[in-house]
Amino acid sequence: MALSVAVLMDPISAIKIAKDSTFAMLLEAQRRGHGLFYMEQGDLAIRDGVPYARLAPLSVKEDPSGWFTLGDAQWRDLREMDVVLMRKDPPVDAQFIYDTMVVELAQRAGTTVVNDPQALRDCNEKLYAASFPQCMAPTLVSRDAADLRRFVAEHGEAVLKPLDGMGGRGIFRVKAGDTNLNSMLETLLAAGPHGEHKQFVMAQKFIPQISAGDKRILVVDGEPVPYALARIPQGSDFRGNLAAGGRGEGVPLSERDYWIVSQIAPELRRRGLIFVGLDVIGDYLTEINVTSPTCVRELDKQFGLNIAGQLFDVIERITPGNRHA
Repeated sequence: MALSVAVLMDPISAIKIAKDSTFAMLLEAQRRGHGLFYMEQGDLAIRDGVPYARLAPLSVKEDPSGWFTLGDAQWRDLREMDVVLMRKDPPVDAQFIYDTMVVELAQRAGTTVVNDPQALRDCNEKLYAASFPQCMAPTLVSRDAADLRRFVAEHGEAVLKPLDGMGGRGIFRVKAGDTNLNSMLETLLAAGPHGEHKQFVMAQKFIPQISAGDKRILVVDGEPVPYALARIPQGSDFRGNLAAGGRGEGVPLSERDYWIVSQIAPELRRRGLIFVGLDVIGDYLTEINVTSPTCVRELDKQFGLNIAGQLFDVIERITPGNRHA
């Protein structure tokens, strides 16, 4: 039965369709006969408690010279949609939080939202991993520079990162005794025009197995895709993120990978986190990506998968059929 599927995403005109996971989802939804509607952050509103969205009918095609067509956008009650895909890239800032609150009003009326709006608010992609310490390398989250310096000295080498970044931005690798450590901490901790507020910084023991790749494991309704994309650092850069120049290579999940997923999956299901990307280096979980996990297209291509198909099997199962026909 056909569903109405709205997607909240960054400008579709700027995506790279060969690597864009949201585009894979849109192609799959269209292939199944679902109606597609497009919106960006500026297209949400609430009037008298009713969530509205300025929705444009959308069609997509696998054509790098022209991959989408938009119809005329109109303001509509968002509760008319059967499904909303929340696929806006981080940062998860105040405006994104407000978006989840608007969309949650539609969810309360029966619209299926992937991922769950409350979970998007609650599960910071860095901090949420700390809920599973048995899966992680030694980790400290602190606003105290001296505390962070002690952590680096204790472990000899560490990675420092902000809690709101993506794509490898703002991440530093540092060794004990590095004369640049104080400067790194000043940069990461500072907030406000005069540095009057301090931001949390995450410090993790450096995992040498990063040389073999930072693995992205995709989890659909608690079930792992059997292959991960190992994002392998290139040249002198220690970061494996594809956005930072890493090379993606598909690898089968290891026994340890399956164990990590087994530790996390029940909580993902409980929170309504239907589509999630786990980041694993060596034997250790480093992040849990919930806002707009990627790597679908790379894994599909390398292994003949249809991960968006797995996702829509779940969406169709949990969505009341064609509520607004």
